[in-house]
Amino acid sequence: MRLLLFALAITALLPSLAWAEPVAESAAMPAAVTEAVASAAKPTAESDDDALEIKLSLPTESDRMAWKNPGFRILLGWDYGWMHGLSGAPGGRGNGVVIRFGSRLDQDWSLMLNFAYGSIGAASASGTYGTPGTGLSGLRFMGTLDPTLHVTDHLQLAMGFGFAGITEGRSGRTEPAAEQLNTLVSSFTLPKAYPPVASCSGVGVGSLLRAEYLFVLGPMLTSGATLQVDGQWTGCVQTTRSVDSDTAQPVTRRQWWPHVGGSLGWVVGWR
Repeated sequence: MRLLLFALAITALLPSLAWAEPVAESAAMPAAVTEAVASAAKPTAESDDDALEIKLSLPTESDRMAWKNPGFRILLGWDYGWMHGLSGAPGGRGNGVVIRFGSRLDQDWSLMLNFAYGSIGAASASGTYGTPGTGLSGLRFMGTLDPTLHVTDHLQLAMGFGFAGITEGRSGRTEPAAEQLNTLVSSFTLPKAYPPVASCSGVGVGSLLRAEYLFVLGPMLTSGATLQVDGQWTGCVQTTRSVDSDTAQPVTRRQWWPHVGGSLGWVVGWR
């Protein structure tokens, strides 16, 4: 009897146990989720290709190529040089500062404005003919417009045209006798540069030829040496103590001084 009851109880529980197992499995992990996880975990050929793809960065521009681009340029420098007077004009040596600015037009050409200003004569004890006290003693200035050809990445050649002048103080040259100056009745121009007037202050025309060898120090900085040959024709004006009776203006003496010269220098440039 007891065995019969036990068998009946087991028979009644079997359906409920069979039903509970799939429900529990379904609640723990739905079939759709299980399939999605399995497919995600499985590597595909497409994902492998993406992982192995090599992406290159954009090419960078070298410093040398950056300086070939058009744009604004400015250079500051110092030079030491000499002036040799022609036709009896006094000469001397000196040094000064240079500022140059302009634009790089393309890879081959630039257009620059060049200004130089400095002392002249401090290192000169004699003039053109070796006579003591006849050398230049003052300031010299020059301004030119310089078309510049870039021959290589470092070498560039320039030819400039513009103005140039001299301003002298006491030079030590002999002053004409006072009675001669006082007897002048009108302004005049001396036909030759010798003998030179005692003091020259004037402006004329100037030109130059320049070679520069520059080293690129970075995308914004360059520096190098310069070699320059120049010439100028200066109209010197000396005011006397006489007065023109017709114009009531001081009587002046004029004299044209031709010079040729050269200089060595060093510049630093930015863009």
